[in-house]
Amino acid sequence: MDNLTRRRFLTMSGVTAAGALAVGATQVSWSDLMSAAVENPLHSEDSVLVVVTLYGGNDGLNTVVPAGDPEYQKARPDLAYEQNEVLDLGDGLGLNPGLKGLKGLWDDHALAIVRGVGYPQPDRSHFRSMAIWQTASPKTPVPTGWLGRWLDVAGADPLHAVSVEPTLPPLLAGATTAAASLPVRGLKLPKGKVGTAYAALAKASPNEEHWQATAAKSLADLQNAVRVLGGAVHDQAEREDDEDEARTKGASAGGGSQLGAQLDLVAGLVEAGVPTRAYSVSLGGFDTHADERGTQERLLGELDGALTPFVQRMRKTDRGKQVVVLVYSEFGRRVHANGSDGTDHGTAGPLFMLGDKIRGGFYGAQPSLTDLSNGDLVATTDFRDVYGTVLRDVLGADGEKILDGHQGNVDGLLKV
Repeated sequence: MDNLTRRRFLTMSGVTAAGALAVGATQVSWSDLMSAAVENPLHSEDSVLVVVTLYGGNDGLNTVVPAGDPEYQKARPDLAYEQNEVLDLGDGLGLNPGLKGLKGLWDDHALAIVRGVGYPQPDRSHFRSMAIWQTASPKTPVPTGWLGRWLDVAGADPLHAVSVEPTLPPLLAGATTAAASLPVRGLKLPKGKVGTAYAALAKASPNEEHWQATAAKSLADLQNAVRVLGGAVHDQAEREDDEDEARTKGASAGGGSQLGAQLDLVAGLVEAGVPTRAYSVSLGGFDTHADERGTQERLLGELDGALTPFVQRMRKTDRGKQVVVLVYSEFGRRVHANGSDGTDHGTAGPLFMLGDKIRGGFYGAQPSLTDLSNGDLVATTDFRDVYGTVLRDVLGADGEKILDGHQGNVDGLLKV
């Protein structure tokens, strides 16, 4: 088993720019972001992209399930879902029962499913495959990520893209610019008499000197950040390595949702008017080689429990209605189950797009379960087609320049 952690991926992916980024050289503070929201607020009509990375290679066939297909039942008899167990989507497909909230968004036309997404000549290594997805360069390794290159041409401002993760992922590393990093971790202000005195320091006084006024404003910004983002800020120690290692066994799938905390934070930043156009969040643990069914269903439940309230919250405000969510994993799993009630590394899988700007429904063809390549699904949609659509319709960029000449798109995916 090739266990995967985000830190291992950053070290081994070959995206050289990420090495320097991983140490947190581009971290920003709450005050930086709140000051930016005051000085240069996000326009209500500006679209915002939120990229959700599922590390480990999510099993697409047990996520968007062809439960009625006898070939599916035959390929994984102890792992397959019956038709009456899945959430019916039509076209012979159903959502995993852990995705009940997403089924509601599907019914409300706020969820699009792009089927059979992959790339030519698939690589079953977590590190190489994730590097391909994050750099959008399937043929040749390159040292920059696709959103990092967008940053380079979008004004070279690190605040245009923010990672709400302990380390900055390679997709946000440009040649001349790197996105900012804002890890989810504890932020507390004093309470009681000390807190009252602290709050008084943030109040402006008549005729005060410039630096006194600046210090007071900084404290006021910090207090505002805690007020706006308080629900998302969690006072917990850095446990990323332990959590990642545990997730590879599925042990940490339940309980507190770090993805939920990340998305709560993103929601607060969007609502506060922080001028960031792209965010990165993640959920690990999908490397399910053994006892997969229960583990994956719990992980998908965690994804569902974080994504559904986030999308519902975003649809309530003008700025939030401009938010588009993209959910992907580095590959799907093989069609046939292995001998440990799990599945091994495969190829194509479904990709989710969510939000008020999405035209809900299916896109791309469902891969055949009989016309396989070396036992694997054959991709029907190039992942760069989705990126090209997002760059054009969400970030207002020329995808062809950022994607090394790739011209494909997924027509009709977004309301433009």
